Amino acid sequence: MRVRVLTYNIHKAIGVDGKFAPERIVEVLRHHDADIVLLQEVDRGVPRSNHLDLASMLARELQYRYRAVGMNVTLKKGRYGNATLSRFPIGRQSNLDLTISWRKRRGAQHTRFHIPNSTGTVDLDVFNVHMGLSATERSKQTHRLLSTPDVSRLGLSKSCIIAGDMNDWRGLLRRRHFEPAGFRCATNHRPDSCRAIKSFPSYAPAGGLDKVFYRGGLRPLHAHHSRLKLARVASDHLPVLVEFEI
Repeated sequence: MRVRVLTYNIHKAIGVDGKFAPERIVEVLRHHDADIVLLQEVDRGVPRSNHLDLASMLARELQYRYRAVGMNVTLKKGRYGNATLSRFPIGRQSNLDLTISWRKRRGAQHTRFHIPNSTGTVDLDVFNVHMGLSATERSKQTHRLLSTPDVSRLGLSKSCIIAGDMNDWRGLLRRRHFEPAGFRCATNHRPDSCRAIKSFPSYAPAGGLDKVFYRGGLRPLHAHHSRLKLARVASDHLPVLVEFEI
């Protein structure tokens, strides 16, 4: 069975032109029609986004039946964090704290999907992350994530994806953490390449910040960033997509 996964930092639905326009995010996501959508910087009840619950609004507009939300940052009014939308049932969900010391609160949203196949269902564990801005912070966050029971108790043969805005310009997390833990990067240009698909800034991509790592019973078939003209304006990141065979 094929499963299309999309990761997208939507920048609170505020585009590079400074306009809050969630309808542009809706159009981009509708065009790509992914089975599992991993979103970062998703507002709930914040004045800059008209006090909307963006995860709920996007799920409703795009007819995703299942969703999970992990709010990480609390503002004077409202909160924001990660959201996962899915066409597959969610069996479990949790939000793992990846905050390091005094830095901005960060989290990894863990969802387990039950994906139907010819013999019943197969489980897929997905972690939706938004890592910090400092290389040291990101290294500690990744070590903490991979050490949590949510990841460490999964056998190497279990289908697992860790994806999101890694903020990792130099690709250090792949070499230092993910590969030693048995993960491969689906968003490099080739399986043996160190060059990530570029996704930031959206209007002239120079860095591959948005990545998808996988292990277990998954085989990547295609990976690319969005080529929609609208996606270059809708957020400061481009969405990145990977189609897996599971």
